[in-house]
Amino acid sequence: MDRITLFLMSYKGYFILQSFINEFGPDKIDFVVTSKDSNVQNDYYTDIIGLCKANNIKCYDRRDDYKPKTQYAFAISWRWLINLDKTILIVLHDSLLPKYRGFAPLATALINGDSQVGVTALFASEEYDKGDIIEQRSVSIQYPIKINDAINLVSDCYFDLIKSITQNILNSKKISATVQNEKEASYSLWLDEKDYTINWNMDAPNIKRFIDSVGFPFNGAVTKINDVQVRIIDSEVINDVQIPVRHPGKVIFVKEGKPVVVCGKGLLKITEIVDESNNSLLPLKKFRSRFE
Repeated sequence: MDRITLFLMSYKGYFILQSFINEFGPDKIDFVVTSKDSNVQNDYYTDIIGLCKANNIKCYDRRDDYKPKTQYAFAISWRWLINLDKTILIVLHDSLLPKYRGFAPLATALINGDSQVGVTALFASEEYDKGDIIEQRSVSIQYPIKINDAINLVSDCYFDLIKSITQNILNSKKISATVQNEKEASYSLWLDEKDYTINWNMDAPNIKRFIDSVGFPFNGAVTKINDVQVRIIDSEVINDVQIPVRHPGKVIFVKEGKPVVVCGKGLLKITEIVDESNNSLLPLKKFRSRFE
């Protein structure tokens, strides 16, 4: 029986590590490689290291000197090139490939309002996310949904894939795969702080979906109120009123201290908003406020 090498980051990586240990035991893991991620509020770096220590599993930072010797390795939430010798790398990707190759595919799917999200297990390739597909799992979603809840849903898909493939590996069964259809390929772009800015010219449901899609564990949707940068944590779409001359971003009502903002179409009530020090800005103190 072979053992497995794991390259893990984020909650999904931590969840997979715990689930793998529970299902197959820590002795089936040769070692784990992990890394910090400054783009999220909680990267689970110390959690992964702690879980490895508790189960006597060797754990390396990605900058350490290590060399996998197992036949197979899995990469979950990994963002860097992995140099392997004879080890075969299996990547798990947050989309139903060939849709949304690239970065932040789950956030992209939620922003776009997809009714289904999923995970693909594929063999690593020279060009990212273009390798042959081994297996896929999907789950239906309903809106509104926050990305943290969507992550929890796809984490179950992750382990279902890992479990299925690992059972074949440990039983020396061949892992078959299918070539991707290039005609159906699409790409998801990487996100940075500039991409978290709200566009108030969009309609209210789209803005609500955007806020939910870049919330925790990401840093959250950004806007300015009276020239001060803030982050909107939660919101609620409410019925529109007639506004002959619309000015998206202006506060039109304040309900129980919560501002109702004019959007390109529709109205959005801001139910949770914080400054850069994570201090709540509700109730709103100034009625004549503009979000931009």
